[in-house]
Amino acid sequence: MHGELRAFFQRFTDVIFANPFSSTVEQVEQWLGVKVDAPIQSGHHYAALAPLAQAKLAQLNDSGIAKVQDCAANDRQLILYVFLFELYDQYASPFDGLIAAQLKKGDEPADVPFAQELMFKFKERGLSEAEAARYMALFYQLRRAHFFISKGLIGASASMKALRHALWNNLFTADVRYYAEHLWDRMEDFSTLLLGETGTGKGSAAAAIGRSGLIPFDPVAGRFKYSFTATFIATNLSQFPESLIESELFGHRKGAFTGAIDNHAGLFERCSPHGALFLDEIGDVSIPVQIKLLNVLQERRFCPVGGHKIQRFQGRVIAATNKTLDKLRQTGEFRDDFYYRLSSDVIHVPPLRTRLQEAPDELERLVGLLVERLTGEVDHELIDKVMSALAAGVPRGYPWPGNVRELEQTVRRVILNGDCAVEQRGGPTATWLDAADKGSLSAHDLLAAYCRMLYDRHRSYEDVASITQLNWRTVKKYIGPNDESNVPG
Repeated sequence: MHGELRAFFQRFTDVIFANPFSSTVEQVEQWLGVKVDAPIQSGHHYAALAPLAQAKLAQLNDSGIAKVQDCAANDRQLILYVFLFELYDQYASPFDGLIAAQLKKGDEPADVPFAQELMFKFKERGLSEAEAARYMALFYQLRRAHFFISKGLIGASASMKALRHALWNNLFTADVRYYAEHLWDRMEDFSTLLLGETGTGKGSAAAAIGRSGLIPFDPVAGRFKYSFTATFIATNLSQFPESLIESELFGHRKGAFTGAIDNHAGLFERCSPHGALFLDEIGDVSIPVQIKLLNVLQERRFCPVGGHKIQRFQGRVIAATNKTLDKLRQTGEFRDDFYYRLSSDVIHVPPLRTRLQEAPDELERLVGLLVERLTGEVDHELIDKVMSALAAGVPRGYPWPGNVRELEQTVRRVILNGDCAVEQRGGPTATWLDAADKGSLSAHDLLAAYCRMLYDRHRSYEDVASITQLNWRTVKKYIGPNDESNVPG
C-alpha cells in the first residue's frame, strides 16, 4: 500500500472512531482534507463518508488487497478498520431493523435474518469466526448506542450535546478502537454516577447506557445471547424500607427472616453477565448498605441474606442521585470510599431551565417527543396546540422546577383539558421573571425573588450566598423566615 493511501486511511480511521456526538462537518473536512457533501449525522453516524471509503477501497482491490492478510503486517490493523467500516455502512440499516424488532419482541432474543450473510462477509475479509462474532456484537452495540442516545436524549442545547458526548464515551471510551481491542469485555469494572435534579432524565441517561452494552453473538444459534430489554435492570432505592433493601439487592434464602417463605433472587443475582444494574437515589441508602454495596463493587461477590453460598456479580453498576453528595460526604452520611468506587465516570444531567436558556426552541423539540411518546405518533396539530397552551399558561422565564417530568405532566394536562396552568411555588415570587421583563419589579424585590428561587433549589443559605456573592445574613434577610437548620454554625 503506497504512502498516500496509507495516510488517508490513517486520517479516515481517526475520524470514524471519534465520538459522533462531537464531530462537525467542518472538523471532519479539516481532518480528512476533503470536502464532505452530506451532513455527518445523516443515516448512521459518518454515513456521508462512505463514498470516500468506497473510492479508496476500489484502489485497494485493484492492487490485489481483498482481505487483511493480503497486505503487509504493519498495515493489517489499519486495513481491518477500513473493511469494518465498509461492512458497518452496509449493515447499519438491518441492525436498526433488528433494534425495532427486539423492542417489539421483548426479553426473548430476536432472530437476526442477516447474520449468516454478514458473518460470511467478515470471513471473506480475512476474519476468523471468533473475530467475526466479536465485531457482530460491536456493530450491534454501536447501533443501539446511537439509537438510544440520540432518540432518548434529544435537544440542541450545549448541555445536552455535552451529555450525549459523555454517554458515548462512557460506553466506548474516547476512541472506539481502544475499546474494541482491550475493553469490550471488561466494562463491568467501570461504574457510573449520574447527578442531576429530580425529573431531569437521569433514568433515560441510565437506560441509554444499560441498553447499549455489548451483547455476545452466538454463531451456532445465529442470534445474540440476550435481549437488550432484559440486560438493563432499574430500581429506585428510596422505595424500599431499610429492613428490606438488602433482600431486594442481594436476595434471601427461605427462612432467613419472618416472612421469607421461599428463596428470592435479588437484583444483583438477576442481572446478566453483560447487563447493567441502575440504582437510583443512591444518596438515600444507609451507611451499612453502602458498605455492602462497596464490597460488591470491589470484590464482585455477594451473598444472599440467610445464605452461605458466595455468588459472583458480573454486570455493570449505574447509580444516580439528585442530592449533593459533597454535603453528604462532609456530614458523614455518604462514605468517601463508596463515592470513589462509584465515580469511575461522573455525568451531570442538566436541568430543563439551563437547556431552555441555551436553546429556547428545545421546548418545542421536547413537546414533540412527549406527544409522540404519549400518542404513538407525530401529531403536528396537537404539538401546536400544546405549544399554544404553554405560551398562554406558563409565565415567561418559568424555571420548570420539576424539569422534564413536570413538562411531561403539563403536556398530559393540555391533552386532557385543552389548556394548562403550571403550579407556581413561592407565592408572588413565582412570576418574578415575568414581572422583571415588564419592568414592574424593584431592585429589592428582584434580589429577594432570585434568592428565594436559589434557596428553594439548594435549601442552604450558604449556597445561595456563594452564588450571589452576598453575606449569608443578607441572603436570609431577603428570603425571610425558613428552616433554621440551614443557618451556618
